[in-house]
Amino acid sequence: MSTEIELKLQLSPKAARKLASHPLLEGIPSQRLHLLNTYYDTPALELHARRIAVRFRKKGWQWLCTVKSAEPASGGLAMRSEWETAATPGVFDFSHVDAPDFREFLEQRSEQFEAIFTTDFHRQIWHVPFGDSQIELALDRGNVESKGQSTPICEIELELLSGTVDDIFGLTRELQENLDLHPAIASKAERGYSLFLNEPLRPFKARLTPINEEQTPVEAFRSIALGCLEHFQRNEKGLLTGGDAEFIHQARVALRRLRSAIKLFAPVLPTEFVAAYGQTWQTLAGALGDTRNWDVFLEETLPPIAAAFPDNKDIKRLRKAAQRRASSARKSVIGLLAVSEYPRLLLEFTAAVYTLSDTLAMPLKDFTKQQIARHAKKARKLANRHAELSPAERHKMRIAFKKLRYTLEFFTPILPPKHLKPYLAALAQLQDELGLINDHVTAETLIAEALAGHPAGPVHGWIAGRHELLVSELPEVLHTWLAQRTP
Repeated sequence: MSTEIELKLQLSPKAARKLASHPLLEGIPSQRLHLLNTYYDTPALELHARRIAVRFRKKGWQWLCTVKSAEPASGGLAMRSEWETAATPGVFDFSHVDAPDFREFLEQRSEQFEAIFTTDFHRQIWHVPFGDSQIELALDRGNVESKGQSTPICEIELELLSGTVDDIFGLTRELQENLDLHPAIASKAERGYSLFLNEPLRPFKARLTPINEEQTPVEAFRSIALGCLEHFQRNEKGLLTGGDAEFIHQARVALRRLRSAIKLFAPVLPTEFVAAYGQTWQTLAGALGDTRNWDVFLEETLPPIAAAFPDNKDIKRLRKAAQRRASSARKSVIGLLAVSEYPRLLLEFTAAVYTLSDTLAMPLKDFTKQQIARHAKKARKLANRHAELSPAERHKMRIAFKKLRYTLEFFTPILPPKHLKPYLAALAQLQDELGLINDHVTAETLIAEALAGHPAGPVHGWIAGRHELLVSELPEVLHTWLAQRTP
């Protein structure tokens, strides 16, 4: 078995044509190949469910059988276990897979395997010496095909043959000086399955990060931070194409979780890392926040107001103004993703996370207890004073509960489940209540902005009444949470 460390970058056909003349490749001979691959799975797509790829590849006159066990990619970087051997097409022999349980899983299903999709592309390869490393740079151009549908391939793959992962990022930085390269996370296999299933583009939600007690706090942070980055990147296409408002929501949540993770782990992270990336995402997060506020106003806050005042002339003007503001805010997000600094930020942050070193020897279990206790104490202190809190302090309480929930979600794999589930349920209910209160406070500001000084007395009165009702319900929800035992 070999472990493949690979960085994937998308580029335009125009940039692909310029690659061969890049100064870094000057004088380095290249190899050209035509690669035809057929990927297999069971009718129930059991391999896909376990992120396993089995393919037959025609490479020149030779056929190869490849098995890959994929890990999620972030910032374009993926680390995969791979087994490959010469083979006869259609004959599934997994004797070369040296992981017994994994091999048995494949052998038990091999009779059910059927072709799912193909990738057909031309590859140009350079072996590039860079720093202390030898890196294979492959330019792939072609198509993924399934059930008569196809999607283009135009990407670079940088694979570490020997040396250190830092040099992959160093080489990419130099390539980005002359070429528009964007870190990509969807593998060819992933795109093939999407075609086979005819999957529409859907918002991507946060996944549980598989941390364990054997990790150091920095190692756990690395997994969590890269999971947050994947969460954001997988919603990127939906942001750029103006899709469902849920793409905005999930992208915003991803950056909130990422920024919370940096603050949470700051005591064990290098100070220069926290200083460099603690505020880096703030501009993009702010633009997403503005867009989300207008989306919530249009989809959730305004409809009951319109139903309450069907004949109010301000409602129609308010809706049109809010739609214009929402459209403008969405364009701001797209504009931020279009600047050349954005793909460079993805790369630099991924590189910084992968190359973090431990500065404090502390068991993850102890760090987890410390951080949960700290965040729970802060939230509990505010909750006990809820009756005397000002709106600004109530907003701070909402943020404190949000940070506590993210902390618990990050550490879920190493927490005893007995008390965690009811605690998180009570916390989620409390966050929902505080979120609604905050939505109505935000609505007052948005209405004033949208109507630009035109009074909307009945509307303001309705919002104020609804806000007062929600605040009156808060003590009961807080009591339910306060009664829970902290995990």
